[in-house]
Amino acid sequence: MTDQKNLILTIAISVAILFGFHFFYERPRQQAAQAELQRQQALQVEQGQVPSTVPQAGTIPGASDGMGGAARERGDVLAENARVRVNTPSLHGSINLRGGRIDDLTLAKYNTTPEKGSPEVVLLSPLGGADPYFAEFGWLAAGGPAVNLPKSDSIWTASADTLTPGNPITLTFDNGEGLVFERTIAVDENYMFTITERVRNESGSALNLQPYGFVQRRGAPHTSGMYILHEGPLGVLDGTLKEFKYKDLKEDGKTETLKSTGGWIGITDKYWLVSLIPDQSAPIEARVLHQQVGGDLYQVDFRGTQAITVAPGSTAENTSRLFAGAKVVSLLDEYSDKLNIADLNYAIDWGWFYFLTIPFFHALDFLGRMLGNFGLAILAFTVVLRLAFFPIANKQFEAFAKMKKLQPKMEELKKKHGDNREALSMAMMKLYREEKANPLAGCLPILLQIPVFFALYKVLYVTIEMRHAPFYGWINDLSAPDPTTLFNLFGLIPWDPPSFLHIGILPLLMGITMWLQQKMNPSNPDPVQQKVFMLLPLIFTYMMASFPAGLVIYWTWSNLLSILQQWVIMRRMGVKPT
Repeated sequence: MTDQKNLILTIAISVAILFGFHFFYERPRQQAAQAELQRQQALQVEQGQVPSTVPQAGTIPGASDGMGGAARERGDVLAENARVRVNTPSLHGSINLRGGRIDDLTLAKYNTTPEKGSPEVVLLSPLGGADPYFAEFGWLAAGGPAVNLPKSDSIWTASADTLTPGNPITLTFDNGEGLVFERTIAVDENYMFTITERVRNESGSALNLQPYGFVQRRGAPHTSGMYILHEGPLGVLDGTLKEFKYKDLKEDGKTETLKSTGGWIGITDKYWLVSLIPDQSAPIEARVLHQQVGGDLYQVDFRGTQAITVAPGSTAENTSRLFAGAKVVSLLDEYSDKLNIADLNYAIDWGWFYFLTIPFFHALDFLGRMLGNFGLAILAFTVVLRLAFFPIANKQFEAFAKMKKLQPKMEELKKKHGDNREALSMAMMKLYREEKANPLAGCLPILLQIPVFFALYKVLYVTIEMRHAPFYGWINDLSAPDPTTLFNLFGLIPWDPPSFLHIGILPLLMGITMWLQQKMNPSNPDPVQQKVFMLLPLIFTYMMASFPAGLVIYWTWSNLLSILQQWVIMRRMGVKPT
């Protein structure tokens, strides 16, 4: 009976884990995904608050900007000031010549939905619309006499009207007091901006300056609401990954200050990253802060801690970078290696099982590129996993087959001992010893597959390579749940059931394969446990209905391969499969 209790405990823990995923992760994920879609669509007709843009000299600008006024549509806000257009294979948008801010970017390769013609994902937005999100660079005065530095409302002149890869633009600002500031902005074909700040001193007196950069986000950021995924400020500073939750920053009200040489700091969403990358050889002081300025304001920034002295008649410069785009793993790795940026791929939340998640991703990515479809990659990867688990699975199925072979003897013992459960338990244990059978031998492979399941779930959920990846037929997004549902006969009835009634074709197939596999296993002598096992396929079918389609495909295909392997082993051991 102790073994039976342990078996029930194993099953209960597995079910509890999956229920937890469903109610605390998957349901919030679906709700947040819908909210994000509505937000992206709403950015076409902006609603928000218009701030003033008057920073305090001598401090990093941005956090002191006020909020107030009524909102205008995005197009009206963008048309308010002269701009330099940004046009690359990966980015569309513009740079505001008022303040020289990078505050208008959309992602040319990513759309809000898988449907053709869907709007591009909006990443950065200007002050004056909903969800302002922008980056700014410049100089701070490091002591000495007051210096008239460019501010957030300063008007710059541009050397060209369009920024493209291979054709940088230079912004110029003359303070009228002998200082000429130049900002050269270059961009590659992906998501990396290089910002070179120069100051030419013709004032007749020396001055000390410090470079700075900040990324600011206003309003309540739209997140997926998933506890297994970090969204918010983060960075690698002094060789250590630092993560900050929006909620904690808002509740604590503290400004987090960190010192580092090089590194990076930014704000991450599930799939997107906007990150400051200072000179990797320069010492900096980085900050993460939240303020209530007519609404929520989140900011990450840095300033160089070593002042640069600009003598009369000389020029000083500083180069920083800005990553603003999609968290493509190969691209982040390439930037880390090419530009010597420490651990930029840590912007992707690989999770506790990173030692599985990272190799799983690379295997799926390789198979996806080779086969031309990530759904096929999942099928191929499942075969690889089954081969890796083959020796363990063989022992599992041999144990099941042996238990199946003992089924007639177990039924005889039940008839012999009737309701005397203690005597039945003793007789069962004796039978197991004599036949060298272990009823728990099949539990170990199940437990070993739980971290594999979580790691694969993480890959499908957090990596952008899976986003909107189609399979075949009705599955046009492997990272989203099966869109069909039993309760409108898979689209035959013109009715959209509520989310809790969405049980698609793939989860049903998964439940059927689980039931078939269960029927091949030896039945439990305890009638209570038999009923528990009978309910499991129904419970898992309902829970898996809200999981990404790619994960359900993996589970279903894995069940089918297990059924085949178990059938072969049972035939080999002379046990007739049910």
